[in-house]
Amino acid sequence: MSDIRFSSFPRTEPAPEFVEALVAVFRVHEATINTRTNEKGLSSDQVLGVLRNDLEGLGFEVERGKKRGDKIERPVLFGENGVPAVRYEIDAYHPGWRCGLEVEAGRGWMGNAIYRDLVLAMVMVDVDCFVVAVANTYKYRTGGRVTANPDYENAIALADTLYSHTRVSLPYRLTVIGY
Repeated sequence: MSDIRFSSFPRTEPAPEFVEALVAVFRVHEATINTRTNEKGLSSDQVLGVLRNDLEGLGFEVERGKKRGDKIERPVLFGENGVPAVRYEIDAYHPGWRCGLEVEAGRGWMGNAIYRDLVLAMVMVDVDCFVVAVANTYKYRTGGRVTANPDYENAIALADTLYSHTRVSLPYRLTVIGY
């Protein structure tokens, strides 16, 4: 049985068809990225590095590094002559599926990256589906002992709240993957 799991929102619709293929990429690399069984989790850049070739095989453009030319940017606002005036970075983007992907690790929940990701995805052009991958369990040391934070459950609770509330209407389908 795999520890890799996912939930899609809104809960009133099935997950987009491509989600199974995307989740399969995480499952292929489960032994390396699993945050429940591995003593220390990888950084988000390390997880993305493990997944990169298979994500590209699915048709994703994937961030290659921290240099400007290695990053994936999505336009947010257009300026004069239709040139993007504001762009936001994203870990990966699939143009055919109009799907953005963010991979979070240690700062996913406790560092509030999930909130930033959800908001930035709202304003990115051509992002109709958004996927955020978070640790099932983020382990860290405090006071000399290992503590575990349930990042996946926390992200699901947030998504349930946002997609159930009448005051919020997110402009994309969301899938949360726990790894």
